[in-house]
Amino acid sequence: MFRIRLTLFFTCVCLVSFCQNTSQPEKLEEVLITSTRIDIPFSENSRTITVITANDIALSGVTNVTDLLQQYSGVDVRRRGTVGMQSDLYIRGGSFDQTLLLIDGIKVEDAQTGHHTMNMALPLEVIERIEIIKGPAARIFGQNAFSGAINIVTKKSTKNSNSIGYQLGSFEQQNVAATFGKDFKSGFALAHASNNKSDGYRYNTDFENQNYFLKGSFNNTTNPIDIIGYYTSRDFGANGFYASPSAVDQYEETQTSLVGISSAYEWGSLKIKPRLYWRRNQDMYLFVRQDPSIYRNLHITNKIGAEVNSSLDSKLGTTGFGIDMAKVYLRSNNLGDREREMVNVFLEHKFSLANDKIDLTPGIAVNYFSDFKFHAFPGMDIGYNLNEKVKLYGNIGYTYRIPTYTDLYYSDPTTLGNENLDPEEAFAQEFGMKYFGNKFSASLALFNRDSNNLIDYVKENEDDLWQATNIRDLNTKGIQANMSYNFTLLNYSQKLQFSYTYIDDEVKDLDLNFSRYSINSLKHQLNSTLFSQLAKNLFNSISVNYAQRTAGDSYTVVDASITLKIKGLEFSAIANNIFNASYTETNLVPMPKGHALVGALYRFN
Repeated sequence: MFRIRLTLFFTCVCLVSFCQNTSQPEKLEEVLITSTRIDIPFSENSRTITVITANDIALSGVTNVTDLLQQYSGVDVRRRGTVGMQSDLYIRGGSFDQTLLLIDGIKVEDAQTGHHTMNMALPLEVIERIEIIKGPAARIFGQNAFSGAINIVTKKSTKNSNSIGYQLGSFEQQNVAATFGKDFKSGFALAHASNNKSDGYRYNTDFENQNYFLKGSFNNTTNPIDIIGYYTSRDFGANGFYASPSAVDQYEETQTSLVGISSAYEWGSLKIKPRLYWRRNQDMYLFVRQDPSIYRNLHITNKIGAEVNSSLDSKLGTTGFGIDMAKVYLRSNNLGDREREMVNVFLEHKFSLANDKIDLTPGIAVNYFSDFKFHAFPGMDIGYNLNEKVKLYGNIGYTYRIPTYTDLYYSDPTTLGNENLDPEEAFAQEFGMKYFGNKFSASLALFNRDSNNLIDYVKENEDDLWQATNIRDLNTKGIQANMSYNFTLLNYSQKLQFSYTYIDDEVKDLDLNFSRYSINSLKHQLNSTLFSQLAKNLFNSISVNYAQRTAGDSYTVVDASITLKIKGLEFSAIANNIFNASYTETNLVPMPKGHALVGALYRFN
């Protein structure tokens, strides 16, 4: 009850500030959403999309993408420990295998398992913005965008990029990072390197994380060419991460890399954006860290892809079309040697009607997988502008996910995969309203998703092995509300951010003796964050996050940060879980009690 009162108290304080301040801050520049086949300004999009800008990131008081996403409702990042060393990404009640991550529009899903999705979460220092697409997006991206997608957009300039920083904190945590950028006549180069390590907050949760990022942008005055390269390694003790909580000696090492090259061409009203990419992931897992001979898995996954996205403007509107071809190679001592060819063809058209008051965008994706054949997924978005500030919108469509190689072929002393699994499918609908003001913006959305053939691990008798089976039919419905308010206090800029998501899951016709994966969505999720400027060079943020899961567990976590800027120097202090809440996010792994991080950053030209 105290946690609920604390959340409500913080919200009330923020609302009082909202009522007492009427100043007009500068209107933010419109963001062009690039995570769609047709580039559409944020205010004109007829889907539920949240944009986290570079300024939002700077004010957030976090050190990584995983903790940043925790401040936005509708996104459920289930962490196992600190700094997102191992975390799973869920959107609107979907599973970690049903959410797609993109880097500059490149799909970086892992065919082995969705547990590796967040391996590709880039360092915050190189991110321009993050686009969160809530709701099914198979029509746009193809498989894995079952319940939503997140596109991380890298920086498009080197402005304020040059920096060197060091942080020291609880559990012997140390973070060292350096970012350098250089502008050229028609492009730029950006490089980043960082190392994060800790002794861990409990037995066998130590970690070391290295990140290396390079981006080159050339020929920007005519036909731009962007090249990105990213490599990250994570070595960590995995106490209770995957097996039962009693498996305290687990250990894992991952190395993940991405190389991509993209360009853009325009001929009148025709735009063509080609892209080539290669993603590699290597995962080595030990059940007993001190004795690899007991149980060891080694998986190496490569995905090589080519993609062309195009759009054509005409009197009838804008047509978006494209093709994405990729091949996946898996080498594994457990899952075997596997190969898969994938071809996705996309087509959509945006109609503008009634003097641009109505936009209508029907589309379809046709996908081919060498081991699952053809699937077609149509959908449609529709929007109506009541006036310059208010928009009504809705979307409807089919979505799907093919099984991972872990679902199909994994085998251990307690578990069996199932090579006869069918893809998961769903039919989803959404209706919403958006309000855009100079200082206040808000949105409200109702959503419903009927899912079929969901994969669970089940058994008839207690002594049987768990086996992957298309057993679940699930209805997921809910409501989502967001509010953002910019105001001034004592002549300094302030920002209040509030969001709430309610999810109701109803499992249909499920008659099982034993089921491994119970539905445990965030039934209630409330996030309140206040970004404040206290003085000319002093900034702080306070974030209150309340969660109640379907299983009944609830908790409130309060984080805070403060930053002092003196010319090129920035001194910061970050405190997480400052009221020592006891809670778990997944697999009964206890999250750490209150911990802190202090640091210094030097920016230079």
